[in-house]
This record gives sequence, structure tokens and C-alpha cells, in this order.
Amino acid sequence: MFVLLQGDETPPAAKRRSRDVDNPKDAGTAGGSDEAIMKPCGFDRLAMAALGLALGGAAARAAEPGHAVPRQIGFQTPVTDVARYLVWFHDSLLMPVITAITLFVLGLLLYVVWRFNEKANPTPSRTTHNTLIEVLWTVVPVIILVFIAVPSFRLLTMELTVPPADLMIKVTGSQWHWNYTYPKEAGGFNFDSFMKEDADLKPGDIRLLAVDNEAVVPINKVVKLEVTSADVIHSFIVQSFGSRVDAVPGRNNETWFKADREGVYYGQCSKICGKDHAFMPIAFRVVSQDAYNAWVDSAKKKYAASQGATQIAAQDGAPNH
Repeated sequence: MFVLLQGDETPPAAKRRSRDVDNPKDAGTAGGSDEAIMKPCGFDRLAMAALGLALGGAAARAAEPGHAVPRQIGFQTPVTDVARYLVWFHDSLLMPVITAITLFVLGLLLYVVWRFNEKANPTPSRTTHNTLIEVLWTVVPVIILVFIAVPSFRLLTMELTVPPADLMIKVTGSQWHWNYTYPKEAGGFNFDSFMKEDADLKPGDIRLLAVDNEAVVPINKVVKLEVTSADVIHSFIVQSFGSRVDAVPGRNNETWFKADREGVYYGQCSKICGKDHAFMPIAFRVVSQDAYNAWVDSAKKKYAASQGATQIAAQDGAPNH
């Protein structure tokens, strides 16, 4: 199915999104500076020391929760049990297995090159069948896959089994922003969340990730998200929560999280959904229960007033019959 994106139907707040994101002077956060460019220092111990410092710095920056940082290696800091298990599964299980297999295959290749080259082995063997080797290269991969499958099934169960929710939020993706709807028992309001323009950024805001309206949730509460789309397929992902699900028109997909650390956690649409795909970030602020209650009280007034103004404007624009 092909979807035609018509520029005339782009929401006014989204029309300004397209820009050149490769301009170095625009990188980083508001009021911040660019990352220093490391200069090569030769293939000696100084180079190795510089590499160690670079990797150490990347590991330290990766400890900052909520978003990725320049030259980061690895996942963002997890703040849910699902995200922590996902990071363990990748770092402590998949990476060692992949590394061992890669080194083993590399060793076999080097041995074959050394042992069976034309000079060392001028008379090649005519062997075409070896039962033991054929059994090993069938059984060993099966054992490895079973070894990986058991914890992966547990991870899928954790992700797909939604516990009783303390709060449910409907998330709707649109070209190119997100809408969050809180149910009646949680205030009964909804709001759009657009990426902040460069001119609107404040100190501490992260360019291309900061939004005008953040979704706010309480800490240590199970938050269930019903994710859908109003137009094309989007993908909702917040890496620190371990949450990722597609937003499909006409379908409600579910995901959940229980954040145990306060802060602002960012995500982005990971489906190519149109020209401004790169400019529809996700932002969740995790706060204490008291702060959340205070935010709900203010949000009910703020968004009720804006929705009322929208309805009046729609009525004024309706044709008279």
C-alpha cells in the first residue's frame, strides 16, 4: 500500500520541521558546545591510550539516563526491569556467544589457510564425507540456539504480559507528532506533543528531542500504553523503558513500563513515516506521586482550556446552511 503525503495537509506546527540536521554548529543541547574532535597520534602506545580514554568516556556518558550521547557505545541506561533484562540479554549472553563463534570461525579460517595452502599441502585430500563433523555442525548450532532461546522466551513474556495497570495512556502517532490521551479517572484530557524549534530551546533542552508538552507519569507505577496511529505506520520506542511497539492505523497495540527512577526519558519514531520522520520525538517525565497529582490538576485546566478554544474555532469556521 502506498500513501501519498500531501504538503498542503501538513499541520502548521509540523511544517517547520524539515531542516538540515548535519550542520555542525547546531549539534548538541541549547547553550552547549560541540564535542571536541580527537586528533590521531600515531600507531603507538599513545594511540592505544587515547582509544582507552575515548571508550572510557563513552561508557561514562552512557551512564546518563534518558537519552543517547555523542559517541555512546551500548544501550541507554535502563530504568525498568524489562529494560535491564534486555540489556543483560544482549551484553551478557548474545555478545559473548557471538564473539566466541566469530573467533572460532576466524581461527578455523586461519588454520585452513596455514595448513592447507598449496605449499604446505601439495596433494589435496579427496575426502567428501565425514559423519562426525556433519553431526557436530548440526548439533552444536542447535544447542547454541536452545541456549539463547530460553532467556529470550522469558524476555518476550515480560514484554508482552501486561500486569494490572495503575495508569493507562492512549498514544496516537500522527505526521509528525504524538498525541497523549489520559482517561477520565486520570484527569480526562489529551494533548499534542511537538518537537521544540531551535528558537524555543531553553538551557538543558536537547535539540531534536525536547518537546513542547511532555507526557508525565508517576514513579514505581505500572503504566499501560495503547498505541495507535491516525495516518501511516509509526513506531513508538523509549529505550530506557525497554518499550517498543508499532503504531498502526485502526489497531491498538499494547506495551507497558514501570519506571523506578525519576527523570526525562526520550524516544523517537523508528519507522520511516514521511519527510519529517526524524522530527517527532517522544518525551516522558517520571516524577513522584505528589508531583504527578499536582501536574494532573494543572493539566486538566491547561488542556481543557486549549481544547475548548479549538472547539470554538471549529464551530466558527463551520459553513452556515
